[in-house]
Amino acid sequence: QLQLVESGGGLVQPGGSLRLSCAASGFTLDYVVVGWFRQAPGKEREGVSCISSSGFSTDYADSVKGRFTISRDNAKNTVYLQMESLKPEDTAVYYCGTTPRRTFCSTVWSTPTEFEYWGQGTQVTVSS
Repeated sequence: QLQLVESGGGLVQPGGSLRLSCAASGFTLDYVVVGWFRQAPGKEREGVSCISSSGFSTDYADSVKGRFTISRDNAKNTVYLQMESLKPEDTAVYYCGTTPRRTFCSTVWSTPTEFEYWGQGTQVTVSS
């Protein structure tokens, strides 16, 4: 059964760092695009970052450019999101998603409907 599991969330002070992991089971991530999204209370799910199957192509939301880095280790069947210089507005539940229909980040990758399979999410709270 295809499953994505996020981990690595927690409570961090402003300016701090976290690394999120998205581990896949039941299928291989080698040939699929993966995206990270987040959803804050009362807000819609928004795209944070996207990485192609090879890892050579990445994209980021403007709000996180220069602070977040997406990467993947296909040998571990895992995608990571390194988050630096965290701000209170980064507080949200973070989800990873994937689709077998694509190996690259489309021009509309930040739209949640571009991805079919989702993890359960991991909470990130940035607060002093």
